Amino acid sequence: MKIISMDVMSTGVIAYYVLISSRNGFFTPIVVNGENRAYADPVPQAVILTAIVIGFSIQAIMLVGVMKLARDNPTLESNEIEKNNTP
Repeated sequence: MKIISMDVMSTGVIAYYVLISSRNGFFTPIVVNGENRAYADPVPQAVILTAIVIGFSIQAIMLVGVMKLARDNPTLESNEIEKNNTP
């Protein structure tokens, strides 16, 4: 549940960033016929794409960790795992 809640939180932050940075009247930054238009800045788009990829990678690593813990421990309760693995 912690992994899913972190994923939901990450998705919410990305959606909030997209909502704040979206503006009407901007065009994609592709020059066509030398017209002067108000173009959207591509840097925030690249940052959001990077955040999505990093979030997916972190979620995959956390799921692999949970799979390894599930193989070694009969429960997925964090309190029980900490109690069993404390020296």
